[in-house]
Parts: sequence; structure tokens; C-alpha cells
Amino acid sequence: MVRDPVCLMALDPRSAKAVAEYEGRTYYFCSEQCKTKFLDRPETFLDKAPGMRLTVGVMGSAGNDQLSDAKEMAYVLGQTIAKRGFVLITGACPGLPYECARGATDSGGLSVGISPALSLDEHVHKYHSPSDNFDVIIYTGSGLMGREVTNIRSSDMVIILGGRSGTLGEFAIAYDEGKLIGVLEGSGGITSKIPDIVASFGDKNTGAQVIYDADPRQLIARLAQVYTTEHYKHPSCFCHTTANPRNH
Repeated sequence: MVRDPVCLMALDPRSAKAVAEYEGRTYYFCSEQCKTKFLDRPETFLDKAPGMRLTVGVMGSAGNDQLSDAKEMAYVLGQTIAKRGFVLITGACPGLPYECARGATDSGGLSVGISPALSLDEHVHKYHSPSDNFDVIIYTGSGLMGREVTNIRSSDMVIILGGRSGTLGEFAIAYDEGKLIGVLEGSGGITSKIPDIVASFGDKNTGAQVIYDADPRQLIARLAQVYTTEHYKHPSCFCHTTANPRNH
């Protein structure tokens, strides 16, 4: 349960009548009227019922052979996530996710890495992954494929940035679990193929929504808008007792 910061009513997040995002945190309301009161004077209500920070998972190529344009897009994406007050989640790997983590760190944001390793030593020496530009590294010991599920499930929104087969796997998990997914167009890799991949799914309905944009700033703004107006009601297809299992 969560609490409406205006009237202090306890709510099931999925049954909330309205949601607002303020300084990177989400607040749930029993009515549009309470939401309006909050947005008119948020400082009055912030200490009544603390909001949770929204998390953005960025999944992309861990290779170091990326074009400079894609690296710049990743860096700006990290900056945008940080400035919005969201928490960045990546696989704590090199490549485009690391560039995103650099951008978030340089802008004073919170960066969380989900490592495939058992420890820092294994993270650095076995997986040859960076340990800087992360405020927290979570060691799953699950290996490269296993940690993908943790990445996705820990993210309120997932962004696909470049990438190859590993990133495609992360996209598939996010889609099947009904996540809100952003695709950063023009970042290379599988991003240009995703519309055709989604079309090939036919009428399979998991509740996932896919948003495409070539501008990192606009993509984050659009994802936040969709999440707070509708997608917060659908955190995962596995949370829905009314979901049709034939669609999964």
C-alpha cells in the first residue's frame, strides 16, 4: 500500500486514481482533486507521504567499438535521467551503458549497477567491467544472462540503446513482462529492427508499451508522461490476475 500525501488515504498503487511525478519521485492520489492540490503546492505535502524514486533501466551494447554519436547520445541520456531525479540502472558493463552512467554521475545523479559477478574482484577481473561511475553495485552472481531479469524487474522504465543479441534478450524480457519501453532511435544496433520485431508478435498482448524517439531528452519526458498517466497501473503482466495466459 501507498499513502496519498494530501488526504493520507492508504491506496493500492494500481487502484490510485491519479499519479504525479515531482523531482523524480512518484506520488499516488485517491482523486484528481488531491493531485491538483499537491501540484499547486507540493512543498506543503512532501513530508506527509514520501514518494519513491522512479528507476530507468538502460540496456545496450557493452562493446567498445561504438560510434562517437551513439556514445554522445548515451551520455546525454544519463545526464537527462539524473537531472530529472530518476535513478539509473544498468548492467554495470562497459560500452554504451557505461557512457550513460558517466553522464548520470557527472550530473549528480544516482547510478546503480547490476553485476553478473559474485564480487568486485570477479566483476573487474572475470567480466572486465568498470567499477567507477556507480553509486551502488549489486553483485547477483547470476552471470551475464541471469542478471538481465534483475535489471528489467528493478526498472520502472526500460530504454534500449544500440545493442546486439544480449540487448535483444533484455528487450524480450521487458516486453514479455509488460514494461514501458523506450527505444533511442539512431543509436545503432538492434534499435532499427525493433519495430519489425514488435510487428511480428501479432496480437500478443503483454501490456508492454514501446515508445520511439531519437532525442534522449524527449524520450525521457515521453516515458515519464506515459508512466504517470497510465502505465503505473500495469507494473507487470504477471501482476494481473485478469491477464490471459494464452497471450504470454
